[in-house]
Order: sequence, then structure tokens, then C-alpha cells
Amino acid sequence: MKNRFIVTICLLLTVTFTINAQLYTYPEGLRTGIPHNDDFTVRVRTKGGEWKETFEYKVQVDMDRVQDASMVQFDMNEPVEVMVKKNNGIIQTVDIRPKSKGVEYKQVENCILFTLDKPQYLSVEFNGDRLHNLHLFADPVEKEVYTESKEGVMYFGPGTHRPKDLPNNQISIPSNTTVYLAPGAVVEAKLLVDHAENVRIIGRGIIYKGIRGIEVTDSKNVYIDGITVINPDHYSIFGGGSKDITVRNFKAFSCRGWSDGIDMMSCQNIDIDNIFMRNSDDCMAFYNHRWNWWGGTNNVNVRRAVLWADIAHPINIGGHGDPEAEIGENIENLSFKDIDILEHDEDDYPYQGCMAVVCGDKNLARNILFEDIRIESIQEGMMFNIRVNYNPKYDKAPGRGIDGLTFRNIRFNGIGENRPVIYGFDKDRIARNITFEDIWINGKKLKGLDYFLMNEFVENVVVK
Repeated sequence: MKNRFIVTICLLLTVTFTINAQLYTYPEGLRTGIPHNDDFTVRVRTKGGEWKETFEYKVQVDMDRVQDASMVQFDMNEPVEVMVKKNNGIIQTVDIRPKSKGVEYKQVENCILFTLDKPQYLSVEFNGDRLHNLHLFADPVEKEVYTESKEGVMYFGPGTHRPKDLPNNQISIPSNTTVYLAPGAVVEAKLLVDHAENVRIIGRGIIYKGIRGIEVTDSKNVYIDGITVINPDHYSIFGGGSKDITVRNFKAFSCRGWSDGIDMMSCQNIDIDNIFMRNSDDCMAFYNHRWNWWGGTNNVNVRRAVLWADIAHPINIGGHGDPEAEIGENIENLSFKDIDILEHDEDDYPYQGCMAVVCGDKNLARNILFEDIRIESIQEGMMFNIRVNYNPKYDKAPGRGIDGLTFRNIRFNGIGENRPVIYGFDKDRIARNITFEDIWINGKKLKGLDYFLMNEFVENVVVK
């Protein structure tokens, strides 16, 4: 009993539980190694309290022609008031998205004011400008805080951090380690979890312009919470041959070729909740075999996501597999719920689709659910792209089939999108058992199959 009491006291000394905190802005003193963007001045306060400054980070978006947008971050656990002042030009119109959040504002001269009742991730846009907008990330207040490194804890405090063994571009994380990025910490390197287990990467810090953000390979039981990744060369989170990965309260931007958001290859048991992804490639992609990893991807649960694909797909499933396998690999048991898609823009027709299930390389995709999905804008693309496919650029064989897709309560308001596609490959590789339930387009419920392009290798497609 005495030893247990001593352990408890030690934990309390090293971990601070901020249950009484109401509102935190950071970094402290508004000093950071990341450039500032002066397009906006943003302040926050608890109701009736003193205004607090935020740091308006410069983030880059849209690979078509890279633009400078803005981002602010703070933590809250009670309602807060937000003031956004536009410093360049006159406010004519205002959009606060996702629209599903129903945020109402008041305009006072060249400022807007609004109240947030709970943590959420928003895009604030003036005069229809979505390339120089403000990304506002209100996170829940941290419950676990560290102030130094110790056994089992790798600590990154406020300020800029690089690998000690430069020109190395990554920091390796061993098993049984908690990595804590404090508010105001900027890590200019990839965090690598390789052949490790029981790793936690938490905090409110930023991974900035690494070759990747977080890489998890041949590992298990990895937990990621609260981190922001800004403009990596490639993926924000990459998983290969790993299982039991949890992602919470994650935000990311990218503006380069191949700079996907969260990509998982040959991974199992993935749980993702409350994320914001703005990427110049797929926001989320789930594959089977690629490079050094083999086997199917299964048991994926994604919910409460805001996805913004400046290029390519918001959600992409089924590419890359093992064409040399006697049978092939399966990608199965995936669920996507409560998702706002703010943009889908893809010029190349085969790579369109807000929700794309496109199977090549002997892959079979089955038992996949999309539910409560709200699509706000399609610049160029389509709602659904469902194909058993052979793409010689990436595949060495066609996919084996698609069996069991459900799309439920999907809503889109817009014009000019391409008709969605449902294609099998041949009589032995078909797309079957696909259900569309409560699909609403511009306020009208979809009642038949005329909206879709379909070929003869499709079975049992139902619209309810």
C-alpha cells in the first residue's frame, strides 16, 4: 500500500490534470519558429473575460498554385467568444464551415464575433476566398501534461526541435514511450515508430515540414492525440503493416505531390476520431500490400472528420494490393460516419470521387459503410466512384471485386459534378450488393439509378 501511495504521488508531480482550466492560448509569448500570417487578427476569451491573443500561423494549401492561408489554435472546456479581424480588404460576405456546425456570427465593421459552445474545427472564409482563409482549431483542454523528459517520456518543450544527429530527418521512438509535444513545440522531423509497441504521441505541438509527419511501421498499440502536422513532403500519418492505431484530435495540411493525409497499408484495427485534413492528395487512403508490407487492411473506424481535398479524393479505398498472390488480399469492415467534406477537386477523371472504392491488384473490398456524410463543394469530381479496376499506372492486375457497400444519409448541395460511377471489370470480377439509402442532392431525395453510370458487370444495386 505504501509503495502504491508513493507511485501515485510521483505521477501527480509529473502529470498535471488541468480540469479547472477554461481557455488556453499558445505558444506562450506568441513566439514560434513558424512564420506568421498577418491576414487576420484573432482573439478569444471566456464569456465576459479578458481577450487573449492567438498566434496566426502561416500554412500553405492547394498544390495547383500554392497559397498562404492562416491557422490559429487554442484549447477550451467552456463556451468562448471569438473575434476575427480581417486586416486586408473589406468584409463583404462570410462563410463559417462546416455549415453543419451552424455557427452564427455578428459583424462589427471589419471584424466578426461568434461563440463556440464546444471544441471544434472550422474554416472562416471572407468574400468567398477559400485559398487565403482562416483555419480555427479549438481543441479540448489537455488532461495530461509533462514538463520534462524522464524514463518512458520523450519531451519536446516550446521552441524548435531538430534531430540531434543532423542531417538525419527523423526521430525514432522506442517501445513503451510517451512522446509529448508541448503547446508551442515545433518539431522539424518525422516521428518514426518502427517495430515498436505501446507508443503514445500526444500534446498540442506541431510537426513542421518533415519528410513525413508520423510514420508507424510494423508496430502495434500506437496512440496519437492532439498533434498538428503542417506541410510535410509526403504523408501526415503513414501506417504500414501495423495494428491497433488510434488517432484523436489530429489536424494536418499539405500542398505537395503525394502529400496524402492519413494513409494505411496492410493495417488492422484503426480508430480515428475528430480530425481535420486539408491535403493536396488523398485526405485518407486505405490500401493493402504496398512496398514492404503484405496482407489485408480491415477493421477501420473513422468518425467526426472534416476533409478538404484540394487535390484528389477525400476518401480513397482499395488501391494497391498483391497481384502475385494466388487469391489476393481483402480490404474489409470499414466504417466512415459523421463526416463533412468541404471540397473535392480532381482534374483527372479516374481519380475523382468524394467516396472512392476503386479496387485493383487482386483486391476484394467488402463490408464498407458510409453514413452521415455532408458534401459542401465539388469543384471538379463526383460523389461516388465505385470500380473494380485495372489502372496500369499503379496496378499489375485487376481487382477481384466489390461486395457489400452501404451509403446512408449522404447530402450534397451543388452543381456541375460528374455522374457517379459503378463499374465491375468483367463477369468474374463484379461490383455487387450496393445500397444507397437517404441520398439527398440539392434538397431532393435520390429515388432511382438514373443518376449513376453503370456497366453490365454490376449486381444488386438498391436505392432506398
